[in-house]
Amino acid sequence: MKAMISPDQTRLLRLKAQRLLHAGRSKTTPEHLIKDVFGVQAQELPAALLSVRARSKGLTASSVEKARQTQGSIAWTWCMRGTLHLVSAEDARWLAPFLGPGMVTSGKRRLRQLGWEEDRLSTGIRLVEKALSKQGELTRPEIVDLLKENDLPSKGQAPVHLLFRMAAEGILCRGPDKDGNHTFVLFEPWVGRLQPMPEEEALSKMAQRYLNAYAPARPEDLAAWSGLKAGEARKAWQLIADQLVEVELTGLKGSEAQPAWLLKEQLAWLDERLDSEPVVRLLPRFDTYLLGYAKRDLAVEPAYAKRIQPGGGIIHQALIVNGQALGTWTSTQKKDTLQVRVEPFKKLPPELTPLIEAEVADLGRFLGLEAELKT
Repeated sequence: MKAMISPDQTRLLRLKAQRLLHAGRSKTTPEHLIKDVFGVQAQELPAALLSVRARSKGLTASSVEKARQTQGSIAWTWCMRGTLHLVSAEDARWLAPFLGPGMVTSGKRRLRQLGWEEDRLSTGIRLVEKALSKQGELTRPEIVDLLKENDLPSKGQAPVHLLFRMAAEGILCRGPDKDGNHTFVLFEPWVGRLQPMPEEEALSKMAQRYLNAYAPARPEDLAAWSGLKAGEARKAWQLIADQLVEVELTGLKGSEAQPAWLLKEQLAWLDERLDSEPVVRLLPRFDTYLLGYAKRDLAVEPAYAKRIQPGGGIIHQALIVNGQALGTWTSTQKKDTLQVRVEPFKKLPPELTPLIEAEVADLGRFLGLEAELKT
């Protein structure tokens, strides 16, 4: 008989998979944590660092940044959904050749619109690759100047779409900072040799790693998170069918019970219960807890969905209590003090205040600032 799982239990399981429970928030290294959760979204690097904070104990923004700028440790590159992520270097080596072809296909039309016809595109790729091989690292302004000097598209979005294409081909990725600016470097010298694998092996690995960090989930969740086609996600599920346990998600508003899956090794999680103390987390913009599934109804009540996702691809900072969004939050730095303001969707019970204050204090510790909750 399939286990029936309530919304509260589903949120608990997902918090555990995402390393957001108290017990999962352990002392670790940035590299290990990022590998464990299969990457964090990083089109806004400060938000990505805060995603690491929410899932760890004792790390600091500077320690995560040091790991990001260490050769062969963490890769900052375009991968899932064609979006910038921080992923372990080990994962980047197989993700780039696996996801890259789809990114190449999806980006062709926009490249042509920006003036990158095939001959100019090939010239641009060779030019930037040669310059990186010679100089080691280049900032975006330096790449723009290089393109301009060679009469190649250099205005607006043209340079970044060239860089995206080169990342999709496994040629380059983001590198260490130089004089306060982010750089680009050749992928293999910085991250390690690309490790292409047969499609079925890569699909299996993708499904296993996804469920390790997001279960219970469904194939459509994998597709939404990864950018795989629906058929590819279903195939990935089928390839690891002997490793899966099917459960039924119950109590979902407006729908009957729905099937979802965990890895067999996660089966013992079904016996776990929430601690008596609520799990309170201040999640940053674009956090993977809110981006990892096809729907967010379990984490965000539909009535408040626009407060979290107003449109335009934005996911706001969220106050999460026991896996459910109860508000948003903002912060302002004044000298060496971080002032955090929480905007709840409705009045919060007073017992949450000290737990929110503890999260605010940890946020300050992570950033090396004094922090206070403003009311």
